[in-house]
Amino acid sequence: MTTILLGIESSCDETAAAVVVDGFEVRSSVVASQIDLHRKYGGVVPEIASRAHIERIDGVIREAMEQADVTRDDIDAIAVTRTPGLIGSLLIGVTAAKTLAWHWGKPIVAVNHVLAHVCSPSIEAGRGIWPAVALVVSGGHTSLYHAADFDDITLLGQTADDAAGEAFDKVATILNLPYPGGPEIDMLGKKGNVKAVAFPRTMLKRDSLDFSFSGIKTAVLYHVHGPGKTSGGLEKLTEADIADIAASFQEAVVDVLVAKTMRALDQTGCDCVALSGGVAANSRLRQAMECACSQRGATFYAARLAYCVDNAAMIAALGYHQFQRGQTATLCFDAAAR
Repeated sequence: MTTILLGIESSCDETAAAVVVDGFEVRSSVVASQIDLHRKYGGVVPEIASRAHIERIDGVIREAMEQADVTRDDIDAIAVTRTPGLIGSLLIGVTAAKTLAWHWGKPIVAVNHVLAHVCSPSIEAGRGIWPAVALVVSGGHTSLYHAADFDDITLLGQTADDAAGEAFDKVATILNLPYPGGPEIDMLGKKGNVKAVAFPRTMLKRDSLDFSFSGIKTAVLYHVHGPGKTSGGLEKLTEADIADIAASFQEAVVDVLVAKTMRALDQTGCDCVALSGGVAANSRLRQAMECACSQRGATFYAARLAYCVDNAAMIAALGYHQFQRGQTATLCFDAAAR
């Protein structure tokens, strides 16, 4: 007998809904992006994000159910992102999920957004891939986990300042590239020389699994504008210069992410790596991580590109495993930014 979950995700600037069967079969995954709304501001504006979620969530849920060809009678439970994220955005999804759960008489599962990212590579694998070292790397999170099972995930290290995706966006701003910066730098990086600029690789203490990307962001700023300056140097750079800076910056970030992940393999004894989050869509990171794993004889899983961005398929997928373990919530739970 199959178990069908409706997933709802609204933690930041994507309004998403999905229908997933038995934790791995994605019947539908609908994502309404807000990039065009936030691009002119160079980042996500919380108030605009919340308003867009209100406008779109009904239609997104309806479309996900229509694509999956299911009705409310087919749904066994509703999974929704509870934390972390922008509190205004989270409240929209949580309120929608609670309303449907009450009206339809369905159980509700409260899901941690980051842990859903951890588990998202298993959707493509069609099974649990544990134990694994999981790297979640995005605009808001850069963290390493030891994942022993869907409900046994331990934090190993995290960023002390900027997340990797945040650094990509800030460097893109320095280089006058459009928001979001990650895809722009990925594209430019393919045209540039990764050895053109020797940007720092911050590794922190010898055995540390934590990250820091504020230093490299500042290094790019100084390289472009000169020490102590924040403007005046960009107009002197050619397109080739900008491509070289983008490539060198990207390579430095990728080197740190890969090195820390390999260090985590040594410390945990795992022989499997799971890569997920928005920055996991970066082509250079996927290539470098796969190569490093191959050299060590470790198995490498990366989330499908469609599941790297915030999506509800991963929420429903993890929600299924929580539901199977009896980890449902009452309608009294609250959304939490952290």
